[in-house]
Amino acid sequence: MRFWQILLLVIVLAAWHFASRDKNFAFFFGQPIEVARVIWMWFVGNADIYRHLGVTLTETVLAFVIGTVAGLGFGLWLGLSRGASALLDPYITAANSMPRVILAPIFGMWFGLGIWSKVALAVTLVFFIVFFNVYQGVREVSSTLLDNARMLGANRKQLLRHVYIPSATSWVFSSLHTSVGLAFVGAVVGEYLGSASGVGYLILQAEGTLDVNTVFAGIVVLTVCALILDGMVTLFEDRVLSWKPKAGETEKL
Repeated sequence: MRFWQILLLVIVLAAWHFASRDKNFAFFFGQPIEVARVIWMWFVGNADIYRHLGVTLTETVLAFVIGTVAGLGFGLWLGLSRGASALLDPYITAANSMPRVILAPIFGMWFGLGIWSKVALAVTLVFFIVFFNVYQGVREVSSTLLDNARMLGANRKQLLRHVYIPSATSWVFSSLHTSVGLAFVGAVVGEYLGSASGVGYLILQAEGTLDVNTVFAGIVVLTVCALILDGMVTLFEDRVLSWKPKAGETEKL
């Protein structure tokens, strides 16, 4: 399968290369060789990307961690508290339905044009993904499992540690894979709307001069970074959920 995946990538790049020989196509979609040249100059030539990439990655990681911790804690609390859940449900639904990108100018006024306005915007994207998955995971814990644990003398703290959190763990990790991309989205959108550094800033500058090759180079760099972070989440997931059988193993059983 890995061979076919690589082959598909080669075919796409080859088709892009030959299509970009047409000047009209190249103007809108760039040229893969020129995109590779821009990336080479960023990392090896003038090494100008490291400062900008460091800013974007800092914003992304901070937003990912803060949004995940807040979503996990709030999801557990509302999942276990029926009264608070009923009271806050319409407000949470309304906040989640709001297009949160419009908050970027407000965060800019509150936190300035530094990294924290971008972190705040990205946190709002990550938080709700994690929150709803944790909330749903807690609510769908088997009542039979809970009754058996109570019959064995488990108190509320033990139920939380040994029943609720393990049951919600799979839901949490499924949300984390989505949250990685959303953390990047929040950071880059924030850089678009006001910053003097970051990969989003470089892309915005390139768009202003119609330099489509640099735009695609920025997209490629961000995509690779997102894949690396997603891979780190996967490794952590495999370690934490080592007790859980793989899909193939389940089918064999």
